[in-house]
Formats: sequence, structure tokens, C-alpha cells
Amino acid sequence: MFLLAGSKGAQGSGSERRTIYQKIREYDVLEKRMTITALKAGEDRAILLGLSMILFSALMYFVLGITMVRSYSDSVWTEVSNCTVLNYSIVAEINCSYSCGSECRKSSRFPCLKVYVSLNFTGKVLQLSYNEEAHEAHPECFYIPKCRKDHALMHSIVMNISEQLKTHQQVLCYYDPSEQQDSVLLTRLYGRGAIISSLLWPTCTLVAGTLIIAMVKLTQYLSFLCKQISRIKRMGLYPLTGASHTRVCTRKFNGCIQDRV
Repeated sequence: MFLLAGSKGAQGSGSERRTIYQKIREYDVLEKRMTITALKAGEDRAILLGLSMILFSALMYFVLGITMVRSYSDSVWTEVSNCTVLNYSIVAEINCSYSCGSECRKSSRFPCLKVYVSLNFTGKVLQLSYNEEAHEAHPECFYIPKCRKDHALMHSIVMNISEQLKTHQQVLCYYDPSEQQDSVLLTRLYGRGAIISSLLWPTCTLVAGTLIIAMVKLTQYLSFLCKQISRIKRMGLYPLTGASHTRVCTRKFNGCIQDRV
């Protein structure tokens, strides 16, 4: 009876141990699966972030291309030279309109300042405009102030500009090297520095997004390579272990037969 009870106790303790081992094994497998799932979700989020950054940079390139870059490339005033201010005068009053509500527009007036300069590079007398927008809106006026209800305020702005031109007889101006334009510009709407600084941020965003995707793909490839190497090692070790175990058992069996004989 004691032996039977001892054998039953041993079998029970062995089954309990196997049960505990199975639980630990299941927990390890579950934890590993959860870790792999979390890593997969993180990789998916990283790839989505990289694709979003690339898409955002492409959109920024498109917007800048149709606005700043196009205006810069279409401009014919590309060369810089010194200009001497010859004379300036207010020639007329120009009508303008401003918004006074959602569906309300009112009219006002601003003085038109006309400025003539001498291009020191050729000695040719040309009309001076503030930038491309002012030249396209009113070629005969140097500066186009924002239309406001207060006419006196716009008049004072234009007069302050004329006083500044009086103190600066020599100014830098942009001219057309083909000499097809009869005017020069005091400043360009979008210069080379503004174009470069504007294109810098979408370029950085594009490079960062590409690097994120490349790093995730490289990590996935290295993980797959490590799994393949581990599988090859296991497949190479298991046959050797089985053969050595067979040889040991055969030697023991032959020894037992010889002893009985």
C-alpha cells in the first residue's frame, strides 16, 4: 500500500510539474506573441509616419512650385546693378477698393508716385517699380499701398517713401539683361535666398521620411536574416545530436548482452 501510494504521489507530483511547465511555456509563448505584435504595430506606425512625411513634402513642393518658384523663374529682372534716382513726383490719384464686410466693398484713392532712375551699367533712364506685383498692377506707379478707408494714411505712406528715396540717391536695382523692359525693380518678390530657405524644410521632411522607412525595412530584413540563420543552425545540430544518442544507446545494449553471455 505504501508503495502504491508513493507511486501515485510521484505520478501526481510529476503531472503537477508538467502542468506548471506547460503554464510557464504558454505564458512565455503568449508574451512572445504580444511582443511580436507590439513590434509589428510600431513598425507599421513608423512606416505610416514616413509615408505621411513624404506625402507632405511632395505637397509642399507642389505648392511652392506653382507660387514662389514659378514667379522666380518667370521674372525677367535677373541682374543687379546700381541705379541713381533722378526724379520722382506724384502724378495722379489711383482708385482702389477695400472690404468693409462679407459682402461690402467701398472705394478709396491713393497717390501714384512715379520714380525715374538712371541705370549705371548702361546709363539708360528707366522707370523704377517696387516689385513684380506693383509693376503688374500699375506700371506707372512705384509703390501700391494696401487700400484703406483713410486716404490721409495712404498719402502719408507714399510721402514717407518719397522722402526715403530723396536721402538714398544710389540704390540697388534689378534690370532685364535683354533690355526688353523699360523699367527696373527695387526688390524682387521672391529672391534666390527666399526660394532656397523655402525649399529647405520640405527637403528635410522628405529625407527624414525616407530614412525612417529605410531603417524600418533594414530592421525587418536583419530580423528575417537572423531567423534564417537560427533555423539553419538548429537543422544542422539536431541530426548530429540524434546520431550521437543512438551510438551511446547501441554501446550500452551491446555491453549488457556481453555481460549476460
